[in-house]
Amino acid sequence: MPQSDAARWPELPYAAWKDTCETLQLWTQVIGKVRLALTPWLNHSWHVTLHVTTRGLGTPSIAHRGRAFTIEFDFIDHVLWLRTSDGHFRQLMLKPMTVAEFYADVMMALREIGIDVRINEMPNEISGAVPFPDDRTHASYDRDFAQKFWRVLLSSHEVFSHFRTGFLGKASPVHFFWGSFDLAVTRFSGRQAPPHPGGVPNLPDAVAREAYSHEVSSAGFWPGGGAIDYPAFYSYAYPAPEGFAAARVRPDAAFWSKDLGEFILPYDAVRTALQPEAALMAFLQSTYDAAADLGRWDRHALECELGDRRKVRPV
Repeated sequence: MPQSDAARWPELPYAAWKDTCETLQLWTQVIGKVRLALTPWLNHSWHVTLHVTTRGLGTPSIAHRGRAFTIEFDFIDHVLWLRTSDGHFRQLMLKPMTVAEFYADVMMALREIGIDVRINEMPNEISGAVPFPDDRTHASYDRDFAQKFWRVLLSSHEVFSHFRTGFLGKASPVHFFWGSFDLAVTRFSGRQAPPHPGGVPNLPDAVAREAYSHEVSSAGFWPGGGAIDYPAFYSYAYPAPEGFAAARVRPDAAFWSKDLGEFILPYDAVRTALQPEAALMAFLQSTYDAAADLGRWDRHALECELGDRRKVRPV
């Protein structure tokens, strides 16, 4: 049966699950770094991301010595699944535990199914982070909020994916970055960008420069923290063209954050809208329009109509 808007777009107050959110970010980094260690580099770090699944967040298939395996956070049954292409599996219950314990359990489970991997144990993009084996501070897991977070990702993924169909140029998958803990989709103008200044906490500048080697218009969802202590959708351009911050975007609840250097649309404005999907699509389209127009992108060559079911794109 179709779910109601309240179920598809649940309340997700950051303060209520802040501890779980911080712990879960570190857990996803452990899994993401396994993929990073075993996967050839793909432009803009696309090879390290997690993907939204029908039950949570997971890796695509990862090759390893003639076999393949996946790791998936199941936020329905609250299990971490490790599965191999030759039928072996392990499962770890998702429950309150320290990052150190989670890391040790994951590494043991991988060894038990014949996956030999060593990862960089220092978290990325987090100020004041400590190595996974030493982190006995973050140890929260609220099942209800973990599942609600995933449901927001699932609903956002649907809108992001539809938005992506309206672009013929280079565009990223809709994917989840465990470093910054956000779901994102990015469009590229095709032109090179000025070197990124770097300076991201616990992230080599070379990685940031490679990620932003070409002009982008990027949008995503973030659960909150730091300068924005509530869940929000965001959109930015790199490099930001002149006048971008003053551009008029939709819906009315969207605004420019000087601190973050990007447009922000509070999640609650989408959740409570009469048509949540339409409100989010308006934000994605209007912020991209501003970036593309002010940045003088070749929109005629790069764009097409949004995709429709069973309808071949006319050429």
